[in-house]
Amino acid sequence: MKWRGVNELREMYLSFFESKNHTRMASASLIPQGDNSLLLINSGMAPLKKFFLGQAVPPNKRVTTCQKCIRTPDIERVGKTSRHGTYFEMLGNFSFGDYFKVEAIEWAWEFFTKVLEMPVDKLYVSVYEDDDEAYDLWTKHIGVSPDHMTRLGKEDNFWEHGSGPCGPCSEIYFDRGPEHGCGSPDCKVGCDCDRYVEVWNLVFSQFDSDGKGNYTKMEHPNIDTGMGLERLACVMQGVDNLFEVDTVKNIMNRICEIAGVEYKKDEQTDVSLRVITDHIRSTTFMVGDGITPANEGRGYVLKRLLRRAARHGKMLGISEPFLYKVCDTVIEENKAAYPELEEKRELIKTIIKHEEESFAKTIDKGSELLNQFIDKIESGDLKNVLSGDDAFKLSDTYGFPLDLTKEIAAEKGISVDENRFMECMEEQKRKARSDRASKVKTSWSEDSTADINVPATEFTGYTRFKHDAQILEIFADGKPVDSASEGQEAVVILDSTPFYAESGGQESDTGELKAEGALFSIYSVKKTENGHFLHFGTVEQGSINKNDKIFAEIDVEKRMSAMRNHTAAHLLQAGLRKVLGTHVHQAGQLVNSERCRFDFSHFSALTSDELDEVENFVNDEILKSVDVVTKEMPIDEARNLGAMALFGEKYGDIVRVVDIGGDSVEFCGGTHVKNTSNIGLFKIVSESSVASGVRRIEAVTGNGVLKLMNEFRKNIKDAADILKITNPSKLVERCEVLIEEVKEKDKQIQKLSQQLAGNQLVEIFKDAKEINGIKIVSAMLNGTKPDMLRQLGDKIKEQTEDFIAVFAGVSDDKGTLYCVCGKNAVAKGANAGKIVQRIAAVTGGKGGGRPDNAMAGIGKNYMIDEALGSLESIVEEFLK
Repeated sequence: MKWRGVNELREMYLSFFESKNHTRMASASLIPQGDNSLLLINSGMAPLKKFFLGQAVPPNKRVTTCQKCIRTPDIERVGKTSRHGTYFEMLGNFSFGDYFKVEAIEWAWEFFTKVLEMPVDKLYVSVYEDDDEAYDLWTKHIGVSPDHMTRLGKEDNFWEHGSGPCGPCSEIYFDRGPEHGCGSPDCKVGCDCDRYVEVWNLVFSQFDSDGKGNYTKMEHPNIDTGMGLERLACVMQGVDNLFEVDTVKNIMNRICEIAGVEYKKDEQTDVSLRVITDHIRSTTFMVGDGITPANEGRGYVLKRLLRRAARHGKMLGISEPFLYKVCDTVIEENKAAYPELEEKRELIKTIIKHEEESFAKTIDKGSELLNQFIDKIESGDLKNVLSGDDAFKLSDTYGFPLDLTKEIAAEKGISVDENRFMECMEEQKRKARSDRASKVKTSWSEDSTADINVPATEFTGYTRFKHDAQILEIFADGKPVDSASEGQEAVVILDSTPFYAESGGQESDTGELKAEGALFSIYSVKKTENGHFLHFGTVEQGSINKNDKIFAEIDVEKRMSAMRNHTAAHLLQAGLRKVLGTHVHQAGQLVNSERCRFDFSHFSALTSDELDEVENFVNDEILKSVDVVTKEMPIDEARNLGAMALFGEKYGDIVRVVDIGGDSVEFCGGTHVKNTSNIGLFKIVSESSVASGVRRIEAVTGNGVLKLMNEFRKNIKDAADILKITNPSKLVERCEVLIEEVKEKDKQIQKLSQQLAGNQLVEIFKDAKEINGIKIVSAMLNGTKPDMLRQLGDKIKEQTEDFIAVFAGVSDDKGTLYCVCGKNAVAKGANAGKIVQRIAAVTGGKGGGRPDNAMAGIGKNYMIDEALGSLESIVEEFLK
C-alpha cells in the first residue's frame, strides 16, 4: 500500500467519482446558507440537505464533494487526547434518486482496492443486522469473505434523525493489526479498541420515517456517503492519529519551532501543541469564510478557539502574538484545494493577530482574578464550585470564554456553576433583545417551497423597470391559493419580473402589480434557492388570480436611489483599501434608497483625515464620470481579473462582475448606475465600531446629500437664533466665547463651594464623636461633585491625623460616598476602602479603594441618611 499525502488523497477521491459521472462541487462555506438549524457546517451532507429535501435542484443527480467541517461539542477534550479535533474534511459521493446500493458498494470497493491498492485482507465491512440486500452484495457480488463481515444493530448501522429520509448504512473498516488491539480473543469490528478503524460510511436512504417508528419505502432512494479525509490519511500513512498526518504535522512543526519545544517529549507540552494545531486549522478556515470574533453565535466559537489556543501558547512560554504566523503554514498546506485562503491571507492573519492582541490585554488580569476566586474556594468551605456570577464576570469583563474558565478551574479540581452562568447570559441577552417579529411571516412559511411547481422567474430588472407578466402562483397564510382579494396579504410568483429581490445587502424593490380593477402593492421581494422570485404584498383593490395577466412596475425613484448607493458602496470599499490597506474587506452592507451602510474589516477608528481622504476619493471618481461596466463571465476568468468576492458567499460557475474603471472590480448581482456621475454627490455621515475588528461607515448620495446639507443648515440657523446671532458664520466664535464664560463661572462656583464646605467642616467637627482617640464625622453635602469631596478630605488631613470622615455628595441625581482616614486612624485598623464599601451597601451601591481614602457610588439616594447613620457601628469593628 503506497504512502499518500492528504492533498493527493483528496484529489484522487474527487477525480475518481468524476470518472463515474459525478459533478465535483466545491466545498460550501462553513457558514450555513439558508439553514438556521446549524451554527456551522458539521458534515459533508449538511450543505446538500436542500437537495435531499427537494427544496432545490442539484447540478447533477450525482455529486461528489470534499467539505470542510467544524464540530465543537468536545472542545475541552481537544488536546487532552489525540483523537479529538474541531476541524476536519469530509469526502462524500451522493446520489439524489439516481444510483443506489449496487453502485455505491462497487465504487467504494474499487476506490479502496484498485485506486488506493489497500490490501483486501485488511478490509472489513459492517452492515445493518436486517439488511440482507447489502450483506449479499458485499459477499456474493463483491466477494468479501463472510468472516470479514459483521452485522450491527440500529444504534451503529442505521442512520435516522427524527422524521424524514433515513435508512441502513454499511461501514468499511481497516485492520491496523493485533498490535493495536485490546488482546481479547473476541476482538472484532465493533470493539472499542484501536485495531479496527472505521474509514467510510455508506448510508442507504431508502425509507421515510414519521418519527414514531413507522417507515415507508421511498420511491427514489438516495445515497449519502462520508469518509473523513484525515482518517483516510492516517491509514494510508500508517500513523496513529490526525496530528501525525503530513499536512497537520507540518503545522505542528511550525508551532514547535516558534515555541522551541518538541512533540512527544512532555505530556503537558503535547496537550498544548495539539490544542494550538487543531484550533489554528479551524480558525484559519473560519476567518477565511468570513467569520469574525464576536460575543455570540459562530463568532463566539471563533473567539473561544482563538483564546484557548492563545492561552496554551502562553503555557508553552510564548509571550507575544504567534498564531497569525502559524496561519501561513495552514494556508500553504491547504491553498491548492482552497485557493480562497491565499486570496485572503493578509486579512486572515490581521484578524487573528488583532484577536490575540486583544486577549493579551486582558488575559493577565483575568487570570489573576480567576486565581483569586480559586484561592478563595480552596481556602474556604465553598464545595469546590466556582459561582456562575464569577464565571460570567470573567467572560463579560475579561473575555474569558466559559470553556476556558472551566478548563483552568478543572486543573485545580474545581467545577463551575454553569446553570447560573447561563442565567446571567440570558439576563444580559434579555436586556439587549429587540423585537424581531416580521410582517413577511404572515403570508409565507419556509415549508411553502415544497408547493412551488412552476418554472423559475426570469429577472429583467437590470434593463427594464416595468412590463407585462403573468401570475404563476399565489400563496396566502403559507398555502397555495387560486386568488387573493382586497385587504389580503399574499405572495405572488410571476413568470418574469423587473423587481430586484433582496440580495447581497441590497434591499428589494417595491412597487405595484396592476390589472383591470386590481392593484397589488409590493413591499418586499425575496428569491428562493430554485430561482423563484417571491413578491410579498397586499391586495389594495379588487382581486388577483392565478394565471392573470398583469402589469409589473417598480418604484423607479427608490430603485435609482438604491443604485446610486450600491455603486457608491463599491467605490467606498476601493477608497478604504487605498487609504487603509488591502486588509480591508466587506464584512456586510445594507444599501437602499435612503443610505449606504458598509461594514468592513479594520481594527481602529478612522481619523478625520482618513475619512476625508476616503470621501474625496469617492467624489473624485464621481466627477471623473467613469463608466460602470457589468459583465457575466466564468468564475475563474473573474478571479484572474482580480475581482473581489464577498466572504462566505457561494458563487456559481458563471458570475456577474461590476467593473468601475479598474479601480473597483467586484463579484456582484446587484443593480448599479451606468456611470459614476449618476451618483451625484457622496457624503460620509458616521463611522463607528460594530464588532471586534469590524467598523461601519454610513453614507448618503445624490438627493440624500442635499437633504443632509439642508438639515445641517437648519440646525446652524436654529442654534444662531437661540444665541441671538444674526450672522450664522459667527456661530463658532460665539460658542467659543460662551464656553470660556461658562468655565470661568464654574471656577467661581467651585471657589464659593469650597468656602462654604470649609465653613461646614468647622460645624461638622464640633459634633464629632470620638472612638479610641479617633474623631468620627459624616455629612451630606448637596450639589457637591466627587472632586470637591476629595478636596475636603485633603483639607481635613492638613489639620489632623486622628479622624475618620465620610461625606456624601449628590450632583445631577448621581450620589457619591467618599471616605478618608487619617494616618493615626489607619494605624489603629481603619480601612477607608472597606468602610465605604459597607456604607455604600446600605444604599445598594458599590465601591472601594485604599486604606486612607476610597470612593463608592450610591445606589438609592433616599437611603443616604440611614447609610451615614451606620458609620459609628461600622467603625467600631475596625478600631482596636
